[in-house]
Amino acid sequence: MKELVIVSGKGGTGKTSITAALAALAGNAVLADCDVDAADLHLLLHPEKIASHQFISGHEAIIDPEKCRNCGECMRLCRFKAITVKNNKFMVDPYACEGCGVCVRFCPAQAIDFFESLCGEWYESKTSFGVMFHAKLAPAAENSGKLVSQVRQAARETAEKQGSKLILVDGPPGIGCPVIASLTGASAVLIVAEPTVSGEHDMKRVLGLAGHFKIPAMVCVNKWDLNPEVTENIEQIGLKSGARVVGRVPYDTIFTEAMVNGRLVIDYPETSGAESVIKIWENICQVM
Repeated sequence: MKELVIVSGKGGTGKTSITAALAALAGNAVLADCDVDAADLHLLLHPEKIASHQFISGHEAIIDPEKCRNCGECMRLCRFKAITVKNNKFMVDPYACEGCGVCVRFCPAQAIDFFESLCGEWYESKTSFGVMFHAKLAPAAENSGKLVSQVRQAARETAEKQGSKLILVDGPPGIGCPVIASLTGASAVLIVAEPTVSGEHDMKRVLGLAGHFKIPAMVCVNKWDLNPEVTENIEQIGLKSGARVVGRVPYDTIFTEAMVNGRLVIDYPETSGAESVIKIWENICQVM
């Protein structure tokens, strides 16, 4: 069983559009959308939810007004300024609270409860191209890396049960905690870059992250013909780092048209965008 993670150094490079097209080309892969902060793979694959699960992570402090003595000790100790006063009652701002538990420990009246926090939901769904796992992080919720790990774990368990040969992961952009949680232990990573100066810089950072975890990397450049010179630089940087260059995607408005219509770019087979993605998938199969 192989696990391919598609990532990018920044948002908006076309990563999800390419991932959705690869899912259709792969056939019966297990799919995982690990961009839990802004999941959008479902907009293209139209999954039918089979099951939903709560994501419980961390704690949230809540002041019991009947026990509270209004001494203000919690406000004095809270370094995150999450304690507020309204109508002479002390309250915890749930969006500012980091769940550290200091107020709970040192409250002289023991008036603060410390409940487990509901940080979001994750789902198992059915698509035309296989089972899909995806999630939604609650507004201002933390622990997105843990939610990513939960989604990947569920995808792996299902892949093992079904005997699937491939897990296809739509990873988050950047190099932060959610990206690290998406990459670790993967078979390979495909980096989708765009031909700009910032795109080149962002790709270098993702290459460095993949190299740190010793994950074989592949690179493709989306909208390469908008700046052929920077495209050449990106490909050379990838090759020097040991990554494989698996293709280029030209600028093609069919990507936008497909997205607006909730369809995949390969649904328009006569276009240059569809042809280039199919070629990238053929090259990926040769590598993996």
